[in-house]
Amino acid sequence: MTTLLVIAKEPVPGRVKTRLTTRYTPTEAAVLAEAALADTLQAVRDTPADRRVLVLDGTPGAWLPPGVEVVPQARGGLDERLAAAFAGCSGPALLIGMDTPQVTPALLAQGLELATGEASFGPAEDGGFWALGLAEPDPALLYGVPMSVPETGAVQRQRLVDAGLTVCDLPLLCDVDTPEDARLVAAAAPGSRFASAMARLARAGAR
Repeated sequence: MTTLLVIAKEPVPGRVKTRLTTRYTPTEAAVLAEAALADTLQAVRDTPADRRVLVLDGTPGAWLPPGVEVVPQARGGLDERLAAAFAGCSGPALLIGMDTPQVTPALLAQGLELATGEASFGPAEDGGFWALGLAEPDPALLYGVPMSVPETGAVQRQRLVDAGLTVCDLPLLCDVDTPEDARLVAAAAPGSRFASAMARLARAGAR
């Protein structure tokens, strides 16, 4: 059974995308987070998979589309929460976050196309990773990986290699952390909800 996992926070002002508040208000940052999450979930819905699961810190809102299961995030550090998400899967699984609204169903399908002994890995421009796919989900592959540091992606990828897995690399993507990231991602996905939200905020700021 193939599973697409999205790990996310409920888009509540002051709790999400706080690094965007150097330019945007907490409410505006939450608007952008909700748009990014909605784009991500739409791409997930449009990708062939047996299960689509949102691993959520918070409560679902009107932005949740039909056909997506919701499970609560586990307690602990990010490595433990990611590991727990994979622990709930019984076949090939691909996990992404809510920070890459430019992701497409074609990219997700590529990451989920895994044979025995394979993993897929999507590096992020900040040194982390935007996607991790495992043909045989093993939470131990994530425990202890230092998260949210420049070497996160390199350590996680090496963990896969050291486990004897064949790693299929996905394209490098920019995830949305800073206002400049947001500008670049909106430009990369001009038809997205995220780009529309960015444009609305720009127009409001120009008044």
